[in-house]
Amino acid sequence: MRTLLKLATSLAGLVCLPVMAANIAIINATVHTMSDQGSVQNATVLIKDGKIQQVMSPTPALAGYQVIDAKGKVVTPGLFGAYTSLGLVEVGASAGTVDSRSEATAISHTGAALDVSYAVNPASSLMAISRVEGITSAATSMANTSQLFRGQGAIISLADNTDPILKGTAFVTTGVDNNGADDTGGSRASLWVSLEQALAEADYALGKTFTPQTDWHGITSVADAQALAGVVKGEVPLLIEAHRQADLLQIIALKKRRPTLKIVILKATEGWKVAKQLAQANIAVILNPESNLPYEFDQLAATLQNAARLHEAGVTVAIGMNTHNIRLAKQHAGNAVSHGLPWDAGLAALTINPAKIYGVSESIGSIETGKRADVVIWSGDPLEVTHNAEMVLINGEITDMSSRQSKLRDRYLKVATDKTVHYQRP
Repeated sequence: MRTLLKLATSLAGLVCLPVMAANIAIINATVHTMSDQGSVQNATVLIKDGKIQQVMSPTPALAGYQVIDAKGKVVTPGLFGAYTSLGLVEVGASAGTVDSRSEATAISHTGAALDVSYAVNPASSLMAISRVEGITSAATSMANTSQLFRGQGAIISLADNTDPILKGTAFVTTGVDNNGADDTGGSRASLWVSLEQALAEADYALGKTFTPQTDWHGITSVADAQALAGVVKGEVPLLIEAHRQADLLQIIALKKRRPTLKIVILKATEGWKVAKQLAQANIAVILNPESNLPYEFDQLAATLQNAARLHEAGVTVAIGMNTHNIRLAKQHAGNAVSHGLPWDAGLAALTINPAKIYGVSESIGSIETGKRADVVIWSGDPLEVTHNAEMVLINGEITDMSSRQSKLRDRYLKVATDKTVHYQRP
């Protein structure tokens, strides 16, 4: 049994609970389940062996449960960082190894075979910084390979343990925006031909057995083609970064040519202009709703109403594109709500929607019987900046609500006068 965890000040009325808890009951809360059960007032969430046992009202007999009284609080599923490089980067400008970027290798000519599962570091300081803000899981991917693809991403848990991978080889990322064109011949004319050829080579490789003696002359390596097999079969999502309307229309056309592809668009800054076509093509979008300025010429139609307009058209929207500041995703969702996105859609964009996009909604993304008990207790509305996460449970375990940032804060709040700061430790 680990040492007892001191709960947040706002929950000071509770007794300290063991970090490892087999049976937990959260009572008297407003619970947004993000399931068909909807939102439940004065609800009880029963957690047993790391799983959600039941959400019910009124409170049942609780013999054998450790009770957390969340009266006046809000309970949601743990938030899902929809697209990050968590665990792969600490300081992006470091002169040392940064696992969120790579160069071409003999085994991977286009970047598709690169696999971040080998590189995720659960001890990264960004894990705890994100976790104390309610982020309990995330999609993590390489940010830059200077190649056609950014490798195979993974779905990770932000639990404080040594095995963060929830789903490896979970998606493949590419880009058809300005940056993607610059990395692939310097023009969309070469980029799109390369992308089509890579997918065609993946088709050819399906069901084939390769040996070191196999004759292969594709633009991809054998490993790349094999990594793309799940993409062309529609089993692995293909994330495509794009901004401008013209690029989005090309992606929609690709979906029509290859209807089995499970395409998800990153950014979609001008997505609102083709929202109906995206919905009809069943293409989901992961975006940053804060985009309101034309940072480049392919983003001239940026608007804070992008998320609301996409949702209204029927597009599945997820919010959360950052790494060092993924903790601000809830604030971004709140801003999207202030510009027309319904509140429940804002919360769904942080929880169940990304879980569905990546095919992990059977285990995370909502508070339902049998799912992982990734749960956050908030002081109030999680989409309001004046409220915060007071307790975070991951897989039924109460997590430590401290991070490098909070330790540095505490270190310098009280400075010892008998020693220089060099001898003080957080």
